[in-house]
Amino acid sequence: MSDLMSKPHVAMIGLGNMGIGMASRLLSEKFPLTVYNRSADKTRFFSDAGAAVATSPRDAASKADFVISMIADDNASRFVWFGEKGALAGVSPSAVLIECSTLTVAWALELSAAAAQLGCEFLDAPVTGSKPQAAAGQLLFLAGGTASAVEKARPVLSVLGRDVIHLGPNGSGARLKLINNFLCGVQAASLAEAISMITASGLDAEIAMSVLTNGAPGSPLVKTISARAAAQDPTVNFSLRLMAKDLSYAIQEAQRDQIPLETVAAALGIFQRAMANGLGDQDFSAVIASVRQ
Repeated sequence: MSDLMSKPHVAMIGLGNMGIGMASRLLSEKFPLTVYNRSADKTRFFSDAGAAVATSPRDAASKADFVISMIADDNASRFVWFGEKGALAGVSPSAVLIECSTLTVAWALELSAAAAQLGCEFLDAPVTGSKPQAAAGQLLFLAGGTASAVEKARPVLSVLGRDVIHLGPNGSGARLKLINNFLCGVQAASLAEAISMITASGLDAEIAMSVLTNGAPGSPLVKTISARAAAQDPTVNFSLRLMAKDLSYAIQEAQRDQIPLETVAAALGIFQRAMANGLGDQDFSAVIASVRQ
């Protein structure tokens, strides 16, 4: 039996920085693949490589055993799943639906309820990692849903990531991803202010940054984005605009539990000023340049 006949059919919805790497991984492992993207230009590579190209999310889902979505936000997720041309209108009851985008918990729960009404298993399974990890199959999936859905999805997700962590029922993955990203955003914003102080004080920047990155503050994220900022690397692994969105979603989620995320609110203000300075589509490490301005 050929690989194409023995492996499940996967639909990949969304071919942005992350989705394009994930879809490429599935193709390289010879999964039968259908792709959908709102702008068709990003589908040409996959069509040439043998994947089917869908005209709508419904079309993409109609033949799939697994439907994976990786898009920008709640509004984009609603567009691809709901409506006459949405993926939910085309899925079979045996399909496993996997939403890998960073979304609000409320929307993840609404989507899981809609999937349950169709008899489908659903995972909110956002990821840690960015563009390089997606291309290398080294993402970490944070999964909310049933244990059975996680095990069904594991053979597919293992091609895309280094592990799948089952966190609990639906909503759990979305919640931890917002916590993860707000910690990243706060670190990035505080690093931007630290570098601004170093520059203004006349300290030797190279020595000062060596102390910070090799000492207690030197988390993997601080090391990575400080190096990218120093090199003025223009590659967009994760956009500043999306980080601001995630910080906003985290604040919304915490408000439901009456938790004031004061450090997140301050970080969001810094990212919003960076967006006002025209840096929204740059990598989120550009927040450092924004604070320097």
